[in-house]
Amino acid sequence: MNTSDTTNTCANCGKEGSDVTNTCNKCKLVMYCNAACKKKHRHKHKKACEEHVKRAAEREAKLHDEQLFKQPPPQFEDCPICFLQMPHLDTGRTYMDCCGKFICNGCVYAFQSRVTKQEHDVCPFCRTPPSKSDEEYIKRVQQRIELNDSEAIYDMGCRYAHGRYNLPQDQAKAMELWHQAGELGSSEAYYNIGHAYRHGEGVERDDTKAKYYYELAAIKGDPFARNTLCLIEVEAGNMDRSLKHWMIAVKGGNSNSLENIKFMYMHGDATKDDYNKSLQARQAYLDEIKSDQRDEAAADDDCKYY
Repeated sequence: MNTSDTTNTCANCGKEGSDVTNTCNKCKLVMYCNAACKKKHRHKHKKACEEHVKRAAEREAKLHDEQLFKQPPPQFEDCPICFLQMPHLDTGRTYMDCCGKFICNGCVYAFQSRVTKQEHDVCPFCRTPPSKSDEEYIKRVQQRIELNDSEAIYDMGCRYAHGRYNLPQDQAKAMELWHQAGELGSSEAYYNIGHAYRHGEGVERDDTKAKYYYELAAIKGDPFARNTLCLIEVEAGNMDRSLKHWMIAVKGGNSNSLENIKFMYMHGDATKDDYNKSLQARQAYLDEIKSDQRDEAAADDDCKYY
């Protein structure tokens, strides 16, 4: 329908017409023909307006919690070689700047164990040799960034944050890249933004913004962000919410959350059933990521990955 054909009614004087377009700034439910009518009607509308705003906020908070406390998908895709769930710890996987793939370190180890010395360091997925210099590495990452590779963008942000690979230390540039990576799906990028605001690293400390970005990261599956949210809720005395977060984090692979649930159980803030469920969730995660070659890689102190 064309807006010029719409007839509205002023809540104060009853005037009708398409020119009645001055809406209540808070509830957005009632219309006025001008600012004078809005001001005159304010005392009559105030109670209903506040009630509507309150109910709307409660509905929004409920929908937000439904999303926040929903078990997220795994943080990373399965390893493209063994097709097993990727470990959530970064020590269990390697990012390949050549093809943009994450390979579990079990598959990297198995590949390096069976190839010749000349082939040893090439990417197990695309067979590209590793970067030979910082300049070549940055060039490869830039190529991945042009393809909107969220991990490459996130990684470049980390390089700027710490001034590595001959890049200047630039927290503002790092935040810009992390925001871009987060919008493309990187939970780690949102975690880093939350961390920056929580600790005032390169930005003014802001606990509200920190929690907001931790929640974005947690919704996308980051168990470290989820664990931090648990601590924030504990600080606020919201033990029921912290328990929910820790149960989700355990299923995502965070072992610290299991210890915290045990602590809550010992102090009466969680039930025995809660603790048993967390133990089962932890074992289910370990079963999902386990393989003989991953165990061999973890046991080999001499193995290294590029």
